[in-house]
Amino acid sequence: MTGKTFETRDPRTGEVVARVAEGDKADVDLAVKAARKAFDHGPWPRMSGYQRGRIMMKFADLIDQHIEDLAILDTINAGKLFKIGKLIDIPSASQLLRYYAGAADKIHGETLKHSRELQGYTLKEPIGVVGHIIPWNYPTTMFFFKVSPALAAGFTMVVKPAEQSPLSALYYAHLAKEAGIPDGVLNVVTGFGPTAGSAVASHMDIDKVSFTGSTEVGRLVMEAAARINLKSVSLELGGKSPLIIFDDADVDMAVNLAQFAIFTNKGEVCVAGSRVYEAAKNWTVGDPFNPNIHQGPQVDKAQFEKVLKYIEIGKQEGATLLTGGKACGDKGYYVEPTIFTDVKDDMRIVQEEIFGPVMSLMKFKTIEEAIEKANNTKYGLAAGIVTKDLNTMNRVSRSIRAGVIWVNCYFAFDIDCPFGGFKMSGFGKDMGLDALDKYLHSKSVVTPIYNSPWL
Repeated sequence: MTGKTFETRDPRTGEVVARVAEGDKADVDLAVKAARKAFDHGPWPRMSGYQRGRIMMKFADLIDQHIEDLAILDTINAGKLFKIGKLIDIPSASQLLRYYAGAADKIHGETLKHSRELQGYTLKEPIGVVGHIIPWNYPTTMFFFKVSPALAAGFTMVVKPAEQSPLSALYYAHLAKEAGIPDGVLNVVTGFGPTAGSAVASHMDIDKVSFTGSTEVGRLVMEAAARINLKSVSLELGGKSPLIIFDDADVDMAVNLAQFAIFTNKGEVCVAGSRVYEAAKNWTVGDPFNPNIHQGPQVDKAQFEKVLKYIEIGKQEGATLLTGGKACGDKGYYVEPTIFTDVKDDMRIVQEEIFGPVMSLMKFKTIEEAIEKANNTKYGLAAGIVTKDLNTMNRVSRSIRAGVIWVNCYFAFDIDCPFGGFKMSGFGKDMGLDALDKYLHSKSVVTPIYNSPWL
């Protein structure tokens, strides 16, 4: 509406790669109007699940045909590793679409057994128009975490991608139209959180909001939904996920998992510091288009500066900097893999989400202490356990308050495995059939029956 644009930058260099439409409330109003019309009068919710599934399958096929282009967009926009985008992120998007396409014609209610002369059943129906607000760390994955089950359920939607990484979302909207998804069903509005994102959260004609991002913004989304129309909300928020390594663990496995897990999701680890130190030194940082690189740049200058600020806070709090701790390279937003030792539970680098390659090493002596440390956080998104002892695994996995527990593995996501948090990490699940359910209302239908031989 306003014609305003904003710059999107390449985090490898800090240089502008494109100018993108800066959507605001007026643009969100237009998108919601289109989605509302498509839901109330359009064909998408009225198609059979089989028909929706076929179109979603075509959408998935088009993604497969453009894997390299899409991976490039997430690399130059969000600093994602190009090889991981080609091998995992983009193929997983088409897999998610196919999974939910296969579920679209299997949405069933139940027959109810009443206690008197009544007949009842439930219908599973799409709620209406959903607003998806997605983060920058996994632009493609999060887009399809939200969009795939909503499409299968018969929703129409408005997607607000993160302002740091809008490019692939725009490409997916183009492919959706090419696949045959009707106009108004999938609308993408690029813009900033306080304007476009806030307009989505507070819109009277949006029936549900699905948000992934920080706990602070999640609160604002929930407040807006409560103030306006009490729309349904699902939140996948911050995390401070512990990786607990017991003394019976395979040390090589433990070091590899710590390196893999902590430089993306931070945690509490009891493992030989020198081994982790060596692993960190071999963890190479650089251009994400280089296939030999392990870690690309932070998404933008603000996040780059936030990570460096937390490293300074760790030093000021008295933690020992074992390795890393500095920016690297003469341009772009690169941070060295950083490890702190002599860390205490109440330090900010332990309690607060950094969202950068910063590891805190902590020791524990007993299982009870490990459980207490793991639960001593306002978050509850995920946790990892490394042990050979089945009893330890069972006890600790049942004691930690987190939405997913990975045992002798980490980031073990699977399309059929629901993912979502406890406590201030939010509520509502992505992936699995649980994600489909959150986009469906259960409606009960009851009629009397007369002179039936049985109830």
